[in-house]
Amino acid sequence: MRFRSCAITTTLAVTLCAGRGQTAEPAVTITLDASRPGGQLCPAWRFFGYDEPNYTYMKDGKALLADLATLGRQTVFVRTHNLLTSGDGTPALKWGSTDAYTEDAQGRPHFDWTIVDRIFDTYLERGLKPYVQIGFMPQALSQKPEPYQHHWSPQGGNISTGWAYPPSDYRKWGELVYQWVTHCASRYGRSEVERWYWEVWNEPNIMYWRETAEDYHRLYDHAADTV
Repeated sequence: MRFRSCAITTTLAVTLCAGRGQTAEPAVTITLDASRPGGQLCPAWRFFGYDEPNYTYMKDGKALLADLATLGRQTVFVRTHNLLTSGDGTPALKWGSTDAYTEDAQGRPHFDWTIVDRIFDTYLERGLKPYVQIGFMPQALSQKPEPYQHHWSPQGGNISTGWAYPPSDYRKWGELVYQWVTHCASRYGRSEVERWYWEVWNEPNIMYWRETAEDYHRLYDHAADTV
């Protein structure tokens, strides 16, 4: 891949500030000549992610993923939120669900990987690999199950609802992760799954996590141990 030539010369003036209450650094001027080829461009990007997992297997989602798979010779990994979030799979802004985990009236777990499998199948059929994000908290396991689904918009609203809380039972949380990994190994083969990346949660230092760092460490330990 080579840079496209174009008859444009642009100057960017970048002012670097040392931070609030400190003296600003001198301005730095960067001059770019976009009319001159810059040589070979070696793509460094091969990791992509998004919030709404249920768009993965829809028409436009499949088309976009197919395009991403062609970006370079290295394997492209795809990461999405809400792979364990409760719901019927209807997408919304910054929302998605798979209903992978529910409980019966006696509190016994039930696992349903139908939607999660559909997502991973879509990746693998296009030569992509899952970058598996272990999250978010199923409603039946959440310490604060209500309200659960958020209705956030760019105009405002609370996004950190029941999905962002720790599990009420860490043993069940660990079992959920174990059953998921075991299912993937059975469906896709252990050698395949061992080539995937696995991540516990997303950015627990901000609104994706509603409790303490210690609570997250406990969540992480249970998930990582079972993987």
